[in-house]
Amino acid sequence: MLVKNILSEKGQDVITIEPERTLLEAAHLLEERRVRAVVVSDAAHPVLGILFERDIVRALARKGAAAANDPVSQHMTAKVITCTRRTSIKDLMERMTNQRIRHMPVVENGRLDGIISIGDLVKHRLSELEVEDQAMHDYSTGRSTPGRRF
Repeated sequence: MLVKNILSEKGQDVITIEPERTLLEAAHLLEERRVRAVVVSDAAHPVLGILFERDIVRALARKGAAAANDPVSQHMTAKVITCTRRTSIKDLMERMTNQRIRHMPVVENGRLDGIISIGDLVKHRLSELEVEDQAMHDYSTGRSTPGRRF
């Protein structure tokens, strides 16, 4: 299974924000769209960074309310790990676990093509387990025959 399979189910919509926008604008965008991260990009760069809720909280803790007017680029995570549509789900899970990240932008041919969250992976894995469970149930109750497709 590949990243493109998850994107085909969830869609390719990615919430982005320009680097010069303020943290307050970013906070409003996160709240409005009910997401926990936004990709920072501009016309020339599909992924300049990523801004997480925790980045905003840390900025506020360090600078107080004045941080709300800081540009997103000052507080974003600039080192962003990305994947492609052809990345395997297994590889993606390993990378996200090892790097301790919860969101990974999908970049293909220099274009932002989607974003995968750890929640997307959990949902995908639960769906796989449901199918496996149903197949085992069908097999154990005689509704399917070994060697035949379920």
